[in-house]
Amino acid sequence: MAKRYWLLKSEPDAYGWRHLVREGEGTWDGVRNHRAANNLRAMEVGDEAFFYHSNEGREIVGIVEVSVAGLADPSDPEGKWAAVKVKPVRKLARSVTLKQIKADPALADMELVKLSRLSVGEVRPEEWAHILEMAGG
Repeated sequence: MAKRYWLLKSEPDAYGWRHLVREGEGTWDGVRNHRAANNLRAMEVGDEAFFYHSNEGREIVGIVEVSVAGLADPSDPEGKWAAVKVKPVRKLARSVTLKQIKADPALADMELVKLSRLSVGEVRPEEWAHILEMAGG
């Protein structure tokens, strides 16, 4: 199956890019929204995601790769929710802010714009390429 692209939101104080880089691999868990959880379930090893700092910063700061897919969320005692493990790939040369994304007509239909409260969203390949261009490659 072809590689898919995603966006993972996290509050930088709770679990930011620097935390993931320091750990080398992190478990993406604690997601309690059905659509976001279904996106986690759809992820496969090798898929890539933008790492987005929510609340403070509101910007895409890096790229991660799914290293382990299809996990049960370890923070859920009932086993209903999903998780994945991710590894940092690279920090973006330039962060791409939510303001820049919202101002760009090419990204008007992006889940980050349309479903702003969704913590795990899908990114279409053309959106992925466009954001990479905005970030300086």
